[in-house]
Amino acid sequence: MGHCGIGRSRSRNGHSSCKPVIGAGNFHFGLSSARRCLRDRTLIPHQRLVEKAKTGPALRADEAFYPKMLGYLLRYVIEREVVNGVEELIVITDTIPVQKKRKAVEKAIKTVLAAMLPAGMRYRILHHASRSHYGLQVADYCNWAVFRKWQRGETEFYDQLKPALRSEFDIFRTGVTYYY
Repeated sequence: MGHCGIGRSRSRNGHSSCKPVIGAGNFHFGLSSARRCLRDRTLIPHQRLVEKAKTGPALRADEAFYPKMLGYLLRYVIEREVVNGVEELIVITDTIPVQKKRKAVEKAIKTVLAAMLPAGMRYRILHHASRSHYGLQVADYCNWAVFRKWQRGETEFYDQLKPALRSEFDIFRTGVTYYY
């Protein structure tokens, strides 16, 4: 089961900005830092669960799958969060190592954003190594805790995350076909 996470970050002066994050990597900042961000509500995660085996062949390629799943996540968050006066959306992804694949995924993300964002809303897409960006580290922690809950039935870390979790939704919850 794959996961996407998103957080709305608050700056020290109390202004908020929507920073979608999607990533995978190592916990270089440490779990205590991630827990602190969640406890202090400096990042507010939204989770979308995707059981990849239920993904049809037309969506299986990375260039189609990830932008589409990001679109589902952003659509939900934008409808609820962006109306609060956010002027710019910053999408931060883990570094995609292959230049050709990175360009294809970035183009697809731009297409999704252009179709979903209010007219005139600015956005940027940034690629950072997950080990060097705290937002990606927090997203990784959230994804890891949710993964352990759904795949292994282990809820210790999920239970710690749950008070901060704004939403959790299984994209293919009604799907019954497994393609692999």
